[in-house]
Amino acid sequence: MSTYKLTPKPLTKEAFAAFGDVVEAGETSKESLIMINGGNTERYDSLVKVQLESPEDRAVINIFRAQPRQLPMKIEMMERHPRGSQSFHPVSGEDYLVLVADQVETLTPENLHLFLAKSTQGINYHMNTWHHPVLALGGELNKVCDFLVVDRKGEGNNCEEFFFDKNLDITIDV
Repeated sequence: MSTYKLTPKPLTKEAFAAFGDVVEAGETSKESLIMINGGNTERYDSLVKVQLESPEDRAVINIFRAQPRQLPMKIEMMERHPRGSQSFHPVSGEDYLVLVADQVETLTPENLHLFLAKSTQGINYHMNTWHHPVLALGGELNKVCDFLVVDRKGEGNNCEEFFFDKNLDITIDV
């Protein structure tokens, strides 16, 4: 059995660019910052593009309630959405992990990239980006974490899964 241990890197726009977008207030161009409501509110405008495969598709907003993951944790699968982007925004005030992979058809542990996202950072996976399902940490209280999720809804299967060989021991341990 081959063993691989994944340790997270800080989530930055530059490090995550190949997989999607990091969404956070204050980290934007002057063109994206618009003052509204009589100058009382900063609007960080059009930070990411919702990608949809077909004109009949629509963007929807969901809440995902994620149980905290127990670490160390074995990684057995990854998924991707070939028909639309998917964006996660924490609303419970907890940091979380983001596991993505290079754009290849057959994944190996060397293709994996693990990031630690702050509670103030959302992420937007580009269409067809391999990623692990939600990796909530739950903080010191090990609490359930809610995420506002912008997703694609429409005809056809929008979730492909890849399962790693059972002889691979891929774990996350922070």
